[in-house]
Amino acid sequence: MKTIFYFFLFVALISCKKNSVSKNSETKTELMNKIIAKKNDSITKLNNQNIYSGWSGKHKLTHNSIKKSGEISFEKIGRDEYKVSGSINSGQNTLKINGNITQVSENYMNLTGEIIQNIKQDGPTFTRKENNTFKKQGKFWRLQNKVNGAGFVDYIDIYK
Repeated sequence: MKTIFYFFLFVALISCKKNSVSKNSETKTELMNKIIAKKNDSITKLNNQNIYSGWSGKHKLTHNSIKKSGEISFEKIGRDEYKVSGSINSGQNTLKINGNITQVSENYMNLTGEIIQNIKQDGPTFTRKENNTFKKQGKFWRLQNKVNGAGFVDYIDIYK
């Protein structure tokens, strides 16, 4: 009888140790997962850092046929990528820009979105929907697709 009691006690002790070992290996797995997640987060953070200088915030926006200047907002959405929206209003003359801008080099940015302008002397509203490029020209970036629907040249500039 004593032998059977000691046998069950021995089995119970061994099974308790096995459970505690499995709990420790679960803890080790969780620890490894935390370490891997931390590494992945640091890699993601590095991948989201801009290659070029940041544009986040508000910037001056001008059009050669509109007397006043306006404002365009840049909101970072990725590496050198920004959601942009801005406008200029002066009397009946208006310019609106909405879309995403990606800075592709030190001197060029590409806009995917719309540039809508209504310049009284040029005629009806003109919309540029295709991809548009802005090129750095000193302290500002100028739209390269300069000819509007009426055949006039527009200078649309974003100042850094």
